[in-house]
Amino acid sequence: MQSFGLTLFSNSMPKLAFAKLKGSQAVFKKLLAMCFLACMVSAAHAQLRVDISGAGAQQYPVAIADFSDDPAGRMIAEVIRADLTRSGQFRLINTTGAALTVDSPIAYDEWRNRGADFLAYGTVSLTGDRYEIKYRLADTINKTALDGVVFTGSDRELRRIAHQIADRIYEKITGVRGVFATRIAYVLKQGNTFELQISDADGQNPQVALRSREPIISPAWSPDGSKLAYVSFESGKPVVYVHELSTSKRVPVANFKGNNSAPSWSPDGQTLAVVLTRDGLSQIYTLNASDGSNLKRITKSPIIDTEPVFSPDGQSLFFTSDRSGNPQIYQVGVNGGETKRISFNGPYNITPRLSQDGKNLLVVTKRDGSFRIASIDLATGIETLLTDGPDDQSPSFAPNGKQVIYASRQGGRQVLSGVSSDGRMRQTLSTFNGEIREPTWGPFSQ
Repeated sequence: MQSFGLTLFSNSMPKLAFAKLKGSQAVFKKLLAMCFLACMVSAAHAQLRVDISGAGAQQYPVAIADFSDDPAGRMIAEVIRADLTRSGQFRLINTTGAALTVDSPIAYDEWRNRGADFLAYGTVSLTGDRYEIKYRLADTINKTALDGVVFTGSDRELRRIAHQIADRIYEKITGVRGVFATRIAYVLKQGNTFELQISDADGQNPQVALRSREPIISPAWSPDGSKLAYVSFESGKPVVYVHELSTSKRVPVANFKGNNSAPSWSPDGQTLAVVLTRDGLSQIYTLNASDGSNLKRITKSPIIDTEPVFSPDGQSLFFTSDRSGNPQIYQVGVNGGETKRISFNGPYNITPRLSQDGKNLLVVTKRDGSFRIASIDLATGIETLLTDGPDDQSPSFAPNGKQVIYASRQGGRQVLSGVSSDGRMRQTLSTFNGEIREPTWGPFSQ
């Protein structure tokens, strides 16, 4: 639930009219209580279910042979197949009966006759407690080897290695860097406990970074992936923390009078944009990400300005404001000044999120009573509706800009969903009894 206007606007309460958020601090507290009471839905850890629908505009036919006829070799191939399938850009060719090793001669014509333009295969061997994984990728059309590399790791590292191989296959074939080995963060509500979790990009291998009896909202990755900023209510009010993942050390960087919320990192990782009510209504400020010093107010308006996000060059901020009478997306320089309106389609657009190249902007938009995810081409203003609703929230681009994750409500609970950036391929990754909210996609691994 990306906070907006408690900031005050969270994805748990998008149906509240924006104008109602302009009341006193007492009203703010009442709305906050309503928001979190509505979120008290029991959840439980369970194995993820993945549902996929649709296909990309172009699909590359690829065969992924088992790396060996044992659980490790089959698991590696299965993870690679699942990664490529979720992207929507590949069509898997049946490899039944294939028995390949890295030393096998490749029958290019035979694989072409099966329909495969590309063939990935490999070998897994175990020495002591260390696995050696040899991988190869062949182009069956040009009858050439495209890629080959050797990985080593423990049994706990096999999934990560499989994701790395899938990334190599994706990049060699499409020319775009793969994101399967990246991570995502999200908040899981389980009973009376909130957990900030980090998992692989496919939602597997979840790890708990923070567990609290009080709400955790608005997680945001640092550019190098080493830290998360988030808002915790553990002290009885919203406070912005920066959390170092390798050590679990965390620092409260925004703990001012009133509400502190909606952290967003600058591209160099040195500065955070935050939303504070220390001077009245929600306004946007910047401060040092390390210790909260050098506080600087960016917006100075008599209405709510919230949900800031830095442009890729670090020179401006996109944010949500109701200065036109309805919540819309605006842009302002990091030194303040005149604002520029960005969104014009529909009466309600919130939660701006930029692609890494700065060319496209994700928003949550309201259409015919449904909250949907839209992508706006910033050069042309052309909008593409990516989801159907009815309650889709918290969009986040993959670091290569080709996929989007978001929170959607299905069967009365929030689940983790994904869609390709053209809207053609959709997927749902959910626990059977879980309540997942506010997903955010981490950066490329360093």
